[in-house]
Amino acid sequence: MKIHLQALANAAVLAAAALTPAVSNAHVRVCTFPGSPSTVLDQTVAHEVFNVAGLTVSFGNRGIGEGDDDGISLKELDKAFKKQCDVIAGFPRSPVADGSGRKLLFSSGYLKSGYVSLSLRDGGGQAGAPDVVAATYASPAQLIAVQQRDVELDLENSPELTVDAVARGRARRAIVWYPAVVAYQGKHPAERFDIVSTTSPYADWALVFAFDSKNTALKKRVDAALAKMTSDGRLAALTQAWGLPDGVKATQAKTVLPAFLDGPERLADSSQAGGFIKIDMSVPVDAPAFNKAQVAHGKTLYSGACAKCHGPVLEGVTAPALRGPAFAPAANSHLTIGGVFGYMATNMPADRPGKMRDQDYADIMAFLLYSNGYGASPNKLTADAARSSSTPLNAGRSH
Repeated sequence: MKIHLQALANAAVLAAAALTPAVSNAHVRVCTFPGSPSTVLDQTVAHEVFNVAGLTVSFGNRGIGEGDDDGISLKELDKAFKKQCDVIAGFPRSPVADGSGRKLLFSSGYLKSGYVSLSLRDGGGQAGAPDVVAATYASPAQLIAVQQRDVELDLENSPELTVDAVARGRARRAIVWYPAVVAYQGKHPAERFDIVSTTSPYADWALVFAFDSKNTALKKRVDAALAKMTSDGRLAALTQAWGLPDGVKATQAKTVLPAFLDGPERLADSSQAGGFIKIDMSVPVDAPAFNKAQVAHGKTLYSGACAKCHGPVLEGVTAPALRGPAFAPAANSHLTIGGVFGYMATNMPADRPGKMRDQDYADIMAFLLYSNGYGASPNKLTADAARSSSTPLNAGRSH
C-alpha cells in the first residue's frame, strides 16, 4: 500500500472552475475498499478534498470486490465505475504495481506509508519458541513475510487480525501496513508495539484517488484541490497520524535485504549467502530453452491463477508487474531466472502457494520469458532446468 504538487496551486483551483458543466456542480459517488484499515482516513480526506473542489459527495454502502480474497481485477474495477462509483478513495499505488494506469486515472498521492514489522513492546513470547510471523493473506505483507528466513507463517484474513495475532500471542511478529497499526490502536489504545521498517520493493505504497479513464475533468479538479490543501498544510494535518513516524523511517537502513534478491547485492554480506546464486555478469550465459507450446499453456495457466493480481498483460495491478524494466531490466539484473522460478513455485499463487505441478510452473516461466523478449526454441523447459538457471533475468532481445 506518493505525494507532490505544490506550485501554482491557486491558479490550478481557478482553472478547475472552467471545467465542463457536468463536473462543476456534480454530486460524486465515492467508494472505498472493503476491510481497508485506512477507510476512516480515506473518507475524511475525500470529504475535505471534494469540499475544496466545490463538489458534494456520498459514500457507497457496497464494497468493491466484496467477498473476494485474492485481489481486485481491472474487470471488477471497471464494473464498479460503471455501476456504483465515480471515484475510488484509498487506491494503493506502488512502483512495482502501477500498470493499472493503462486503464485508470490517478490523482496525486495523499498518503505515503509503508509495511512494518511489529512486535509487542514488552518482548512477549517464550525463549526458544518458533519465530511465528503473521501476515495478511494475499497481500504485499505475505510477499514480504515469505522473504524472511527461518520463520513460521501465520496467515490472517485481515490487517486487523494480523495485528491482533501479535497482541493475543498467536505470533511473535507481524508484517503489516502501518495504517493498520494506527487503526488497531484506535480501537485498543492500551496496546503498545515496537515497530521497525521493512526493506522490500513491496514495502512502500501511496494512497490516491482512482478514476475511470474517461473522467479526466474530475481528476483535474481533485488534483487542484489536493495541490491547494498541500500548499496550505491541511493535507499534512489530516494525514499526520497515518504516516510512518520519523523514528521508524530511521531504522530502514539497518534491516536485512529481502531474500528474493539474488546476485552480488545480496551476497556482499557473506552471512546471507546460504542458498542464493551469485550472478557473475562477466561470464555470458544463455537462458534455458522453452518451446511455443509451453508459452501457450503457460499463458492459459497465468490467466487463471495469476492475472487477477499481476494484470492480464503482466502489467501489475495489486501485485508487481512481471514484464518491463522493473522485472526484467535491459542489463544489470539482480534477479536470476532460477530465483524467480523458485520463488514462484514456492509462494505463488497467493491464495494457495505451490498448488500447481512443477511442470505447470515451468510453463508459466516459459510464458514470462517469452513476454520479456526471450525467443522460443524446439526444446522444452523443465522445472529442473528453470530452477537451476543462474542466468540474470535481463530483458531478452529475440522477438
